[in-house]
Amino acid sequence: MLSELLTLQVLVPWLLGMVFGVFVGATPGLTATMAVALIVPISFHLDPNAGLALIIGVSFTAIFAGDIPATYLRIPGTPASAAATLDGHELARQGRGGEALMLDLFCSCLGGLMGVSLLIAVARPLARFALRFSDFEYFWLGILGLSLSALVSRGSTLKGIMAALLGMLIATVGIDVVSGVPRYTFGSVDLLDGLHFIPVMIGLFGLAEVLRNVRAGAGMSLPSVEHSARLSPLVALRTIRRHPWLICQSALAGTVIGALPGAGADIAAWGAYGLAKKTSRQADKFGSGSVEGVIAPTSANNAAVAGAWIPALVFGVPGDAVTAIVLGAMMMYEIRPGPQLFETGNSQVQAIFLIALVTQFLLLPAGLLGIYAFGQILKLPRRYLLIAVVIFSVVGAYALRNSWFDVWVMFAFGLVGFFLESQRVPLAPVILGLILSDLIEDKLRAGLISSSGDLWPLFTRPICMILVSLLVTVLLFGPLLSLVRRVAVRAREG
Repeated sequence: MLSELLTLQVLVPWLLGMVFGVFVGATPGLTATMAVALIVPISFHLDPNAGLALIIGVSFTAIFAGDIPATYLRIPGTPASAAATLDGHELARQGRGGEALMLDLFCSCLGGLMGVSLLIAVARPLARFALRFSDFEYFWLGILGLSLSALVSRGSTLKGIMAALLGMLIATVGIDVVSGVPRYTFGSVDLLDGLHFIPVMIGLFGLAEVLRNVRAGAGMSLPSVEHSARLSPLVALRTIRRHPWLICQSALAGTVIGALPGAGADIAAWGAYGLAKKTSRQADKFGSGSVEGVIAPTSANNAAVAGAWIPALVFGVPGDAVTAIVLGAMMMYEIRPGPQLFETGNSQVQAIFLIALVTQFLLLPAGLLGIYAFGQILKLPRRYLLIAVVIFSVVGAYALRNSWFDVWVMFAFGLVGFFLESQRVPLAPVILGLILSDLIEDKLRAGLISSSGDLWPLFTRPICMILVSLLVTVLLFGPLLSLVRRVAVRAREG
């Protein structure tokens, strides 16, 4: 089977697809979903193995490449890279951007390998568990994600909660899908479709960073990346050797979250980041350049890509937008995902597993090429890079729907992001609130409709009880741990 994959007929589109994934993932505004959507029509002209290799290669590579601008420019190339802006960018500002990206690359490969291995080992039972989730369980999962985003943010937890609520408020703009009533549109036709995530994200992270640099006014003629920010593979490998459990923990969390339909790599990255901070002995360093804060999300987001294939292959339920597109492509190849695929199409399943495994190794040279190319570009004087960031931000916002309205939304949220940062309000919870708001609202309303308005199942269903207990544990873990440490210190002093 492996010999059939390692032929020129398969390897050429496979490698070209991964180069394309690097370019798209590292370009703010062009998501991994968009990359796969653009590449699928080309895959129809290839044989099934070459087409699947092309698509899988693009999806994994684009997720990693999103960390490159997230680290150097604090602009996530893809939504799954938003968590990488917290510590990766801080390391870049300290002249350790190359080290951060080498950690990203190696941990992406390791996380992907663990995720694919778990996909192979536990696909069927884990997919069955995910399908037991009702609307109420998804509601609590969304609340748990928002709580983590507020708790892991730098500064005041109260400001983190306010930022998350602001993100949810932004997401309510548009037509209510249940009643059909416009909300917060103020008579504007453009707002009927709501505020799209991509222009908001580019504005909050990209344009706000430009405004912050312009306000500072210093170093505009200096390189955006310090000359000391060279690639450090040996340093990164030594760092990885010190944190093997963190990589395993984050990859496992990413795979499990990725296997939940609708969760995706972005929620997996935030979940792994929050878990890493809660279990770290140096939690206070998160957000200020912690290598643990780099390892956790990047190990999780590539693992989540593999995890999303679990419900897609076993039950034909896409785990995220990328696998939804891939399912359509598989139908064109007359591959029917579902339980029967493991009985009648075992060779096809093995081919998919092998492609996903080999892709993790091919990611190393493709990622190095992307890091080196973008690292050279980013050595230009800062003023040129800031101009380029504005241009890419405008292009990324406009290309989404060919709408100038999205460009104005991007500029508006650039100002909002600049203001929030000046008030020390974290931006990450705003983004996660925007992502999770639809899930939380839709699932709660659908669950209440199905239960005729009865709130009792929201707390008494077994999985709901587990999620509520986990939520309470997460909220109380920090204060209780601080209390225990204070008591221990007093006991030692006494």
